[in-house]
Amino acid sequence: MKDTKFSVLPSSLPPRGLSRLEAAAYIGVSASLFDQLVKDGRMPKPKRINSRTVWDRYKVDHSFDALPDENSDDTDWSVET
Repeated sequence: MKDTKFSVLPSSLPPRGLSRLEAAAYIGVSASLFDQLVKDGRMPKPKRINSRTVWDRYKVDHSFDALPDENSDDTDWSVET
């Protein structure tokens, strides 16, 4: 069975809002590690859309960019780009 959740979007247009599992998979970590990253501020808090909890893909991208590279002491979590 084909997942129809995003079938209305062209494949070139990824969804802006991601579920918890999608956001975790998007950055390549488990859902439990993603929860820890949100809790400690390294990943953004979600938005609420009625009863849905959704992560903004752009904010996830920005937070991912701010993560330090391997063997780096760069821990600048500022919002500046």
